[in-house]
Amino acid sequence: MGKVINIILVHGFWADGSCWDEIIPTLLAEGYEVIAVQNPLTSLADDIAATKRALDRIDGKCILVGHSWGGFVITTVGNDERVAGLVYVAALAPEENESMMDLMSKYAAPSPHFQEQNGFVWISCEGVAQVLANGLSQERKALIYATQTTPSTSLTEVKASFPAWKNKPSWYILAGNDKAVPPDLQRELSMRMKAKTITVESSHFPMISHSKEVLEVIREAAASSQ
Repeated sequence: MGKVINIILVHGFWADGSCWDEIIPTLLAEGYEVIAVQNPLTSLADDIAATKRALDRIDGKCILVGHSWGGFVITTVGNDERVAGLVYVAALAPEENESMMDLMSKYAAPSPHFQEQNGFVWISCEGVAQVLANGLSQERKALIYATQTTPSTSLTEVKASFPAWKNKPSWYILAGNDKAVPPDLQRELSMRMKAKTITVESSHFPMISHSKEVLEVIREAAASSQ
């Protein structure tokens, strides 16, 4: 059998599909079929549904790639028989009945840069610069702030169902300079999953600052997960 050619990319909080723009052109040029899911971030069920719609568009097996909160989504959707492998990028990887708050509260307090209104949260310009995108260019920081998708506050409390990483091959890209998802938490999760793990000295967006390394992991997952 040949490699898996379908790659589905799932973004996290305060992001949209454009956060993958450093890797999508290369994957397409190499012959992969790529879909970047646009998560509504209104509920876990809505994000799962958006990713399943992407699954319905493909022919054959796929690799699911989740960034940040996207890891929470692929942990559930990955149980679909069409998913051959999982790649976590500075991502949450919950156990059954764990919430984001359960995971994050071990290592971090809520950021003062979060701003809530009508049940949704956005992150300030300062928060983008200092928490999400430290180390990226000013132009990229401005783009992330302008294109952010605001998540529902309910997402921090929703509990995960049975995790696909228990049955599917998994990879983890650990961001060593991450100020959004603490590196110690990432390390704990990747070890618990027994994922094949690499560490990059990146802020919260390794697919932007370390796109070559992220591409290498996705290629390995596609070649290994038959």
